[in-house]
Amino acid sequence: QVQLVESGGGLVQARGSLSLSCAGSVRIFSTHHLCWFRQAPGKQREIVGGIRWIGGSTYYADSMKGRFTISRDNAKNTLYLQMNSPKPEDTAVYYCAADDSGTWSAPDYWGRGTQVTVSS
Repeated sequence: QVQLVESGGGLVQARGSLSLSCAGSVRIFSTHHLCWFRQAPGKQREIVGGIRWIGGSTYYADSMKGRFTISRDNAKNTLYLQMNSPKPEDTAVYYCAADDSGTWSAPDYWGRGTQVTVSS
C-alpha cells in the first residue's frame, strides 16, 4: 500500500526555483514527523531536512540551510520542499519519508522518489 507519493520533480536551472510535494495518508500525517532525503548518483542517501508533526519546528542539513524550505499542510496531508537557488550538486532523487521518532535516522515510511536535475 502506497503511503507517500512525491511530485514536482524535473529540470530546473541553477539560481531558479522548484517546489516538490509529497501527498500522504491521514494516518501518517497525524502521527509522524516528516522529512526529505535525497540520493545523488554514486552517493549515499542523505537527509535534506524535516518538520515535526506537533509545533512544526524544522531541521535542515547545513548545506540546505537558507536555500530550502520545508513545510506541511496537515489539512491537505501534503509535505512540501521549496528549493530556491538550487545548484548542480543538488541534482538527486528526492524522497519524502515519515519518522515516528523524530530523529530522522530510520524513517518508517518512504515515497518512491522524484528526480530533480539542476542545470548550470
